[in-house]
Amino acid sequence: MLRRRTIDTLLGAACNLAVLAAAAAMLAACGPGRPARPACPANAKCLLLGNGSEPISLDPHKITGTWEDRIVSDVIMGLVQDDADGRAIPGMAERWTTSADGLVWTFYLRDALWSDGVPVTADDFVFSLRRILAPETASEYASLLYLIRNAQPVNEGKLGGESLGARALGPKVLEITLEHPAPYLPELAKHQTMYPVPRHMVEKYGDGWSRPDRFVGNGPFRITAWRLGDYVKAVKNPRFYDADKVCLDQIYYYPTNDAVSAERRVERGELDVSTDIKSNRIAFLRQRMPAYVRTHTFLGVAYLAFNTHVPAFRDRRVRIALDMAIDRDFITGKLLRGGQVPAYTFVPPGVANYRPAAAPVWAAWPLERRQAAARALLAQAGYGPGRPLRTEIKHRNTDDPMLFMPAVQADWKAIGVHADLVQNETQIAYAAYRARDFQVADAAWIADFNDAMSFLYLQQSSTGAQNYGDYRSPVFDGLLARADHEPDIRRRAILMAQAEAVMLRDASVAPVFFYVNKNLVSPNVTGWVDNIIDHHRARYLCLKGR
Repeated sequence: MLRRRTIDTLLGAACNLAVLAAAAAMLAACGPGRPARPACPANAKCLLLGNGSEPISLDPHKITGTWEDRIVSDVIMGLVQDDADGRAIPGMAERWTTSADGLVWTFYLRDALWSDGVPVTADDFVFSLRRILAPETASEYASLLYLIRNAQPVNEGKLGGESLGARALGPKVLEITLEHPAPYLPELAKHQTMYPVPRHMVEKYGDGWSRPDRFVGNGPFRITAWRLGDYVKAVKNPRFYDADKVCLDQIYYYPTNDAVSAERRVERGELDVSTDIKSNRIAFLRQRMPAYVRTHTFLGVAYLAFNTHVPAFRDRRVRIALDMAIDRDFITGKLLRGGQVPAYTFVPPGVANYRPAAAPVWAAWPLERRQAAARALLAQAGYGPGRPLRTEIKHRNTDDPMLFMPAVQADWKAIGVHADLVQNETQIAYAAYRARDFQVADAAWIADFNDAMSFLYLQQSSTGAQNYGDYRSPVFDGLLARADHEPDIRRRAILMAQAEAVMLRDASVAPVFFYVNKNLVSPNVTGWVDNIIDHHRARYLCLKGR
């Protein structure tokens, strides 16, 4: 997808040259007569949302990004859903029970319909769990469900889907059996990996079921259009079980990679929400548009992943040296200035029922001492002035990485490391990371559910594509396995903290900072509640005066 410069420049190029099929949808908007907002039916309420990146898919089993989840979670609902505060409340399941050993969960479904009028059943959920774990689906998130009995061997093709610990006890009763107790299952059940897909449509159309003209969901909205490079459109679903409480009639989700451009569109009234703010503009915007700026503590971390297939990064001393040399205080305090916190652990503060591992001892050292120690480690690994380490950092072309990546480059140059910067559009960058087509990767992780395991599992040997650097540690894996089988919540937290300490000592990744969520929200939007997971489901939103 094209990175936006200015609206006029991009549209002018499209109108004059008619380049790129991906921009075809934008051609209809060429010329000076383009309205600031698309036409909204009389007496209807239409929300225009700047959504970050272009989705790669609308299939919940094919997506990985928060920008995709933002759309899909408005049109498909899982067993559990978010309330306006981001807390877990009943969704398709009206209630659930758990066996005494914590292994068997029984969900009792409400009466609900797919948007084409077909009933939603427990069989849809069983079908969906088998589908996401089927090897041919190649879901990058499949490993998140390995807590379900036999999920891993099913995903690896060693067992058939009928062996999965999920079955329909009746049209409205779903039973899920786990490998180990997981008190966080209701939080996980909010995630797209556990969303149902309409079996009757998937069996008819295969992966093509999620095209806008075929899309069937069970959520408060339904997809009606996707104009590549322009917007995804959803309209109110009259068959949603709680439709009479949904205020909005239409939603347009716009890809907005350029946060500054999106900011100006919000100010002009062309967008109601932008889901990101360039960090170093927050203070300015608090003065210019004080009623619009919304920031909040967030369960997210920015980090660098080291590709262990690169010979230099198999050496723990090299990884530690590069980790030590990053001046996180400068990055967060002087460059970003948005409330981000320097990160020396991987799990952010504020995660439920967890106390993060202690930071490495060098985290308390002044920068000069860290740099000297880093040079010494590199020398031990065989690198120095006569043989400098040369590497490449692949990073996203969004605003924050564009701002702080040159600082990391400079920090590493100070210890004798030559790092070239290569920027990619977000989707392209992550595709490269998953394919291991990088040396050092600029990445970020936002919790899938409020539990330390949502961060730590990324470094497990069994995680697959999202363990970008292919970190392997039997000790780390063993501690997390013990944590999985530990029913006592305090002892479980201790085991996870011990595992985190192992990966920090190994410098499997270099945490850089913990996020805050940053949104620009028009005062005309009502129902928006800032929360730690940054979920703002459209069913709770409305617009004043429109």
